[in-house]
Parts: sequence; C-alpha cells; structure tokens
Amino acid sequence: MQANKEQIPLWRQLQATAKVIQSVREGVSGSVAVEAVPPELRPGVQSLAFHAWRNLGRAEALRHQLAKRAPPPEADALLCLALALVWADTGAPYDAFTLVNQCVEAAKKSPDTRAQANFINACLRRFLRERDALVAYTETDLVARWNHPQWWIQRLKKDHPSNWQTLLQAANRQAPMVLRVNALQTTVSRYLEELENCGIHGRAVGPCGIELAKAVPVTHLPGFGTGRVSVQDTAAQMAAPLLLSGLAPKNLHRVLDACAAPGGKTGHLLELGVARVTALDVDAARCERIRQNLTRLGLVADVVAADAAQPDSWWDGTPFDAILLDAPCTASGIVRRHPDVRWLRRETDIAQLSALQRKLLDALWPLLAPGGRLLYCTCSLFLAEGQQQVETFLARNTDALLLPSPGHLIPASPSKPDAVTDNPGEHDGFFYALLQKQSS
Repeated sequence: MQANKEQIPLWRQLQATAKVIQSVREGVSGSVAVEAVPPELRPGVQSLAFHAWRNLGRAEALRHQLAKRAPPPEADALLCLALALVWADTGAPYDAFTLVNQCVEAAKKSPDTRAQANFINACLRRFLRERDALVAYTETDLVARWNHPQWWIQRLKKDHPSNWQTLLQAANRQAPMVLRVNALQTTVSRYLEELENCGIHGRAVGPCGIELAKAVPVTHLPGFGTGRVSVQDTAAQMAAPLLLSGLAPKNLHRVLDACAAPGGKTGHLLELGVARVTALDVDAARCERIRQNLTRLGLVADVVAADAAQPDSWWDGTPFDAILLDAPCTASGIVRRHPDVRWLRRETDIAQLSALQRKLLDALWPLLAPGGRLLYCTCSLFLAEGQQQVETFLARNTDALLLPSPGHLIPASPSKPDAVTDNPGEHDGFFYALLQKQSS
C-alpha cells in the first residue's frame, strides 16, 4: 500500500522538490521533472514546486540578501525552496518553524547538501529573525515583486504597456479547472445537473465549457471515462468553434490539425461534426496520447507522426478545406497552469520559436484549398508570436485575408466583442488569427 501524504516526512518531500527546482534551472520542464519523482511523493512535490515557482523571484532576492555568494546548486535549490515557501504567512503550506526545521533535516540527510546544512540553517534562522526588514528591502526588486525573470517583465511592459501588471498578477493565480462538454453526448445544462447530483459545483463558460468551483480528480467526473467531458481551458476551447464559425462542418471533407498533441482540439473538431480530421504531430509518443484521448471520446481521426513543416514527407497532394495550427511557442500565456515555464524559458527562445512558427505557416499555407481557412494560434502573450507574426505573414502572402479574430486574449479579462464566447470566465492567455485563402 502506498504511503499517503500525511505519512511521508516533510523533509523527504522538500528534498525531492528541491531536485525538481534544480532540474528546471538546468533546462528540464517541470512536468518531466515531477514525473521522475517517486509516485508516493509526486502529489506533495508538485504542490510544493508550484508554490515555489510562483514565489521563486522573491526567494532568490532574499537568498541574495542572506548570502551574497550562492552556495552549490543543490544547496541553493533547497534554500530558495524554503524561502519561497516561508517568506509570506499568507498562503504558506506549513508554519515557518516547521518548514525551517524540516528543510535543515532535508539538508542533513542528503549527501549533496550535508556539508551546507549549517549554512542553510543559519540563513533561515536569520530570515526568521529579520523577516520584515528583509522582505521590505526586496520589495523594490521587480523580479522579487512579480516573480518573473527581468527580461519577461520588460517584454510584457513593451508588448502590453497598459496590461502588463494585470498579466503578471494573473500568471501567479491558480487556474480553475475547466471542462469541455462533448456535444455528441450531452449538453452543458444537463451535465451541470449531473455534477450537482455528485456534489460538484460549477458554472457555464463559453458555448461548451464548465468552470468548476473547485478542482476534482477526473475519476470523480461522471462519464469522464466514456468521453462525456474533457479537461480544457476556456481559451483553448475557442479554437474549434472559431475555425468552423459560419461553416457547415459536414461539408469540410479534409481538416488538418497540425501540431495536434495531446489531441484536445482534434477531439473538439470531431465533437462539433467534422467528419474527417488528420491529426499531425512530430512526436510519435505524443501521437499515441492523441489516440488514447480519442479512444476515450469514442472518436476516430487519421493520426500521423510527421513534421508539419515538411509536407513532402506526409502530404498526399489533396488540399485541405481547413487547417488548425496551434504552433509551438513560449507558453507565456499559460504560466498559471505551468508556473515553471517562466524560469525555464530564455529570452532567446522567442526568436527561435518565432522562426519555427513562420516556417510552419509558410509550409502549411500552400496545402490549403482556395477559399479555405487556416486558424493560427499560440498560447503566448508575446507579440512576436502573435500579432507581429500574422502581420508579417499577411505581408508575404497577398492571397491571405484576415477574418474577424480575437487576437491576443488577456487572461481573466472579458472577451472581445468578436470573440466566440459570451461568458469566457477566467481563461489562459492565447492568440488567435483566422486567415482565409482568397481565390486567384
């Protein structure tokens, strides 16, 4: 029988969480790092890591005040983790003295940090004595105040001068759990009744979404295993309806979902009545995720493992009626769901990913039939991956027409008048541009 969270010593969870924090600093994604944690530790470690990433800027500023020179990486990760968890009373997962004692115990019990245990103890004890003064001193540090890298803050200030503070605040809030109701099986109103009967409260958001008052395991959701609902943020739910708006889905004989994994948007297209969808992803393992998700939904698509940027290796020459391109990006709009992203990304990633997005657009546009639509979207707030990308594409392709589109969706803001939802609730940051190929 697996040990539950209460039976696992806190120092063990802190040890494992510090390794996760260090892995992200070394370039490993948070989800991969957490997945490597032993199963019995994983829930607690993920919770602690998410809290730490949302407070890591403050923690690093405090560590600099306590020790001008950083200790070895393993010890620094553990010390910064402790400071991230303990610096503010509000929202702290444990009381300060328990955290400090268990952090020192974690240092003593690991060969990687044993030699720095006294140093960590001295830093944390000093912090407890001087907390108010130390926190006040770091308040003028933008990275400490906003818990994002300096370059990220400056980029948002430049791209969104009137909203940058709102964006940073939203990124540090915990995202709600949102469901997409399968229109082939039920309706939003009926499923809300089912949830209420199970003691789960929610409200309708958008045309097919439900925002839960409190997150629950998917196994508690009625009909989840048979595809009655899927977990998908409200902003991501806009993709399929926007691509299909004003069209008869049954008349679309060939629809491509490029960069499709894990298959949420593929499933949504099929739920809305598209008869045939080709789901493409460069990663064969991620293609298996698409198949698994479609099996749960009771739906079928043509799943292809190939590089969307190299159509010669997979395209049969028959044009597509519609293409959905959810392009790889910095994921700067979904930081509230993946708080490690801000510390994982580097400023140079923007240019590299923008080049890939341009390559994908240029490769897929010739595959679209005249009169067909391509929906370009990214879960990014940076203009280089959204508005600027589309502006340069339109300049290169005179046969492309920009149809009414939401553009950049600001998290937790009301939808724009041309968005495809009346009540979006709290949503992730996204960019949408719907392009139509004009006949020559």
